[in-house]
Amino acid sequence: MEQPQRGIRAAYADTTITVYQAYAPEIGLPAVREGRFPAGWKRDRMTWIKPSFLWMMYRCGWGTKEGQETVLAVEISRDGFDWALRHACLSSYARGTHPDRATWQRQLKRAPARVQWDPERDLHLQPLPYRSLQLGLSGEASRRYADEWTISIRYVTPLAHEIHAMVRGGELDSATRLLPEERPYPVEDDLLAHLRE
Repeated sequence: MEQPQRGIRAAYADTTITVYQAYAPEIGLPAVREGRFPAGWKRDRMTWIKPSFLWMMYRCGWGTKEGQETVLAVEISRDGFDWALRHACLSSYARGTHPDRATWQRQLKRAPARVQWDPERDLHLQPLPYRSLQLGLSGEASRRYADEWTISIRYVTPLAHEIHAMVRGGELDSATRLLPEERPYPVEDDLLAHLRE
């Protein structure tokens, strides 16, 4: 099936969407135990959430990179996710989307969320010819994410390791069957109009 050049593909339900993050165990494991981010999770820092499981695997090296050994599937409210998109700014200047570079810089400084479109990844973590959304949250968005939008936090490091082992063993069909089912996320065009590159 032909993929749009830029799209949000995610595992989602009627009211929630799953995003992925990876942390050191001292943050990730309490988050799993408590079902929410612990006090040690810095609510005033930028945090990046990724709806694409394989892009998260690329970023954290299948949960093997130092400081990213604990891979989390964070189920958040779709209302919150859509709020972040509505209040986001592209992380880089795009001619045609922004009137000029100075206007973009002002928008970026004020925006509580930012968007990057990065190449989606295959099972070998090689880039694909279409892009997936990475959503950075700071300030109000980061606090809302941690304290209002988060519904549940699951520990998916064992899944990451299992899929990685299958890929290394050449069992690509089996690995594919274990991947979370991601489909195009339904958004109104006006929600993404200001986020086109």
